[in-house]
Amino acid sequence: MPPKSLSLGWLEAEIMELVWQLGSPTARQVHEQILRDPDRELAYTSVTTVLQRLVQKGWLRCDKRERSFRWQATVSRQEAQALKAYEHLQKFLSLGNPDVVTAFADHLDAASVEQLSAIAARLQALRKQQAGEEP
Repeated sequence: MPPKSLSLGWLEAEIMELVWQLGSPTARQVHEQILRDPDRELAYTSVTTVLQRLVQKGWLRCDKRERSFRWQATVSRQEAQALKAYEHLQKFLSLGNPDVVTAFADHLDAASVEQLSAIAARLQALRKQQAGEEP
């Protein structure tokens, strides 16, 4: 299930990266990672507030193990990137102006066209697989 809110602030995004790196960290572990940068100052309570906000947004879940709370991502980094890309695409398409979309498509370079072709082929294979056909 995708997060309720796709938008993340810079600190939320940084903390999500740390959760993905660390797997299932405690708030203290996240806080310690941030403070490894000697130029950073951030209160432990700020980290816990952001972790709780990420739970409310649907990016994390909190799991109490023994006497500590552990934070786990509800989506993988790759899924998050796909959701962000989808969000950007929807914003672009919502312009609703065919001339803008056409101008964009007209300026694609050869590498971009190859990437779009590869994406289209993967989508077609996925749809066939979901329909129970051989790719």
